[in-house]
Amino acid sequence: MSFFVSFDVNSMSNFSSWYSRFRFSAKYLYCYHRTLHKNAPSTIFNNHGTRKNAWPTSLLPLALAVSAGSLALQPHFNPSFCDTDDRGVGVGGKGSTQYVVKGSQKEFPRELLQDLKIVCQDNISLDYDERYIHGKPQNSFHKAVNIPDVIVYPRYEEEVSKIVKLCNSHKVPIVPYGGATSIEGHTLSPHGGVCIDMSLMKRVKELHVNDMDVVVEPGIGWMELNEYLEPYGLFFPLDPGPGASIGGMCATRCSGSLAVRYGTMRDNVISLKVVLANGDIVKTASRARKSAAGYDLTRLMIGSEGTLGVITEVTLRLQKIPQYSVVAMCNFPSVKDAADVAIATMMSGIQVSRVELLDEVQVKAINIANGKNLPECPTLMFEFIGTEAYAREQTQIVRKLVSEHNGSDFVFAEEPEAKKELWKVRKEALWACFAMEPNLVAMTTDVCVPLSHLGDLISRSKKELDASPLVCTVIAHAGDGNFHTVILFDPNQEEQRREAERLNQFMVHAALSLEGTCTGEHGVGTGKMKYLEEELGVEALRTMKKIKAVLDPNDIMNPGKLIPPHVCF
Repeated sequence: MSFFVSFDVNSMSNFSSWYSRFRFSAKYLYCYHRTLHKNAPSTIFNNHGTRKNAWPTSLLPLALAVSAGSLALQPHFNPSFCDTDDRGVGVGGKGSTQYVVKGSQKEFPRELLQDLKIVCQDNISLDYDERYIHGKPQNSFHKAVNIPDVIVYPRYEEEVSKIVKLCNSHKVPIVPYGGATSIEGHTLSPHGGVCIDMSLMKRVKELHVNDMDVVVEPGIGWMELNEYLEPYGLFFPLDPGPGASIGGMCATRCSGSLAVRYGTMRDNVISLKVVLANGDIVKTASRARKSAAGYDLTRLMIGSEGTLGVITEVTLRLQKIPQYSVVAMCNFPSVKDAADVAIATMMSGIQVSRVELLDEVQVKAINIANGKNLPECPTLMFEFIGTEAYAREQTQIVRKLVSEHNGSDFVFAEEPEAKKELWKVRKEALWACFAMEPNLVAMTTDVCVPLSHLGDLISRSKKELDASPLVCTVIAHAGDGNFHTVILFDPNQEEQRREAERLNQFMVHAALSLEGTCTGEHGVGTGKMKYLEEELGVEALRTMKKIKAVLDPNDIMNPGKLIPPHVCF
C-alpha cells in the first residue's frame, strides 16, 4: 500500500499544523507500498520494516474518533490512503478485468519459521504440493501468482493467538483457511505468508439443549455438526455447499437453501471469539439470545472474510428438527413462470423452508451426472415443514398456485429416503455441471434482488445466457431473491473468459439497477471487489477501510481482499 497526499497551493500554510496533528492522532495508521512484479513467482525482497506495537483494543474507538476529527478540521487538505500509487485500475479495483491476483512475496523470515515450529510442533508444513493446494481454491477459476510460504495447523485458540502475534511482529501476511469451498478467491495468498488451516480445531465445546445453542470451534463442518446434533432432536439450519466449515461460513456471511425460513449466518450466530491482528482474543457477545450492550462486534466480524481477525470459537443458534416435512417438485415452460410462482408462494404467507429454481440446462446436467430422467425444463423444488396436517395443507395450496401459473407435473415425496435423494440432487448441482463439461471451469454468479424483482432479473439474464456460446445454468434460492448462474468456460481461451466475465457483469449491473447486490451469500473475496463502489458508495468503503486500518495497521490479515484497492481516505 502507498501513502500519498494531494493539496493545492493555498493549502501549503496549513501543512505543518495538519501534519503535526495527524502524526499525534494516527501515528500507527500507516500503509506501505508492495511493489508488483510481473515475474512474481520468482520475485522476493527482504523485509527491513521496523517493528511497531499494535494499538491496545481499548483505545480503538478513541483513535478512530480523534483521527477522524483531525481530518475534518482541515477541509482544504486531502490526505489519501490507497493500495495503488497512481489510483489506476488495480486487480479487483473498479473496472478491473483481471482474474489472476498479482502480489509481491517477501523472503520468509527464518526467525519466524523457527518460532512457528516451536508453537505448532509437528503441525506445520513447507511441502510445495500442500502449499499449492492451499493457494488455489478447489472450485474457483480465481488464482494468484504466489502461494503460501508456510501452512500451520493450530489445535487451540492460544496457538492461533501466538501465530498471529508472531506474524504481526514480522509483518507477514496471514490467510485463514476453512473448508476450501469458497469460490471468490477468499483463500488466495498473493503475497505468500502463512496460511492458517483451521481443520484441527473442530471440537464441539458445549451443547446447551434447553437453550438450543451450541459452542463450537471453527473447523467443524455444518454437516458434521448436524450429525452430532441429530440424536438431541436439534439441527443447525444453514446449508451451503458440502464441505463448508462453520468458521468459513461466518467469515463469508453465507446462507443456503434454508435461509428463506431461518435467515443467513448473520441471524444464526449468537457470539464469536476472534483473534485480532495483534494477537488479542476478543469475545464479541454473551450467550444471551438478545443484547443491547455496546457495538455489535459479532456482526462486524461476520462477513469480514478474515480481514479483521481469525475466528476461533462460534456460538450458534439451533432449531428443532421439524416434526414432518414434504418435498415437492413441478415444471414450467419458462423461468419467468417459475419465478412468479416462487413470489406468489411467499406472498401467500405460506412458511416454506425451501424454494429452489433450476433451469432446463441445470436439469440436463443433473440427468447426465446422476443418471436421472427428469423433464428438462425449468423446475421448482419446495419443502414444507410442520405437523403432518399442516405440511400437507401447504402442499395443496402451492399445487393450486402452480396450476394457475402454467405449471405441470406436480409431484411430492414424504418418505425420508425419497426426500433426501431429491435434495441431494440439488446440493450437488455444481458438481453436476462439471460432470457435463469436465474440462471446463466455472464462473459462478451470486446476485440477489428484492423478491418482487426476481422474475424480471431472471428473465433478462436468461435471454443473455441463452444467446451466449458458453454453457450456462441457472440455480436460484427463489424464495429470497438470490440466484446463481454457473458459466462454464475454458480458462485457456481468452475469448471464452471475456465472454464469461461479460455475462457476469451484465447480471451484476442488472441486479444493482434493481436495488440488489452483487453477492447474496458467496462473499466478496477478490472476485466481487470491483462492484462494491457501485453498490455501496465510496463513503461506505472508506469507512470499512478505516476500520481495517485501525484493527490491522500492518495489513497482515488476508490482505488484498474485500476492500477495493482504489478506495482512498
